[in-house]
Amino acid sequence: MKDVQEVFNELQELKNEIKVTRKDYRNILLQSSEYEAITEKLDALRAEKKEIELSAQNELGTAWDKLEDNKIKIKDLEQILTDVAMTNLMDGKTVEVRDQWDTLYEPIYKINFKKAK
Repeated sequence: MKDVQEVFNELQELKNEIKVTRKDYRNILLQSSEYEAITEKLDALRAEKKEIELSAQNELGTAWDKLEDNKIKIKDLEQILTDVAMTNLMDGKTVEVRDQWDTLYEPIYKINFKKAK
């Protein structure tokens, strides 16, 4: 079995390879006049779509504001759920929850790495 550093190095190499290929891809697309024209049309359509969305949001008024607040609350509660589940796991307790239809949910644990300061 590979150690963590070997797997990390392989992952970094693949990410760099993807980065180079994407850069080449973007350069080829930018050389196409047809691609540029379609991109400009797409930008105009996106702007029009955004105006329509803002109009609909204004029509909803406080309901839209409540939706945005609820999104923030959901994110906070998901973090709390994760913290509580990790605490229970570290204490040796079983971690599972059930919804209103008695469907069992088990946690999935994931480890990510980020650059140290």
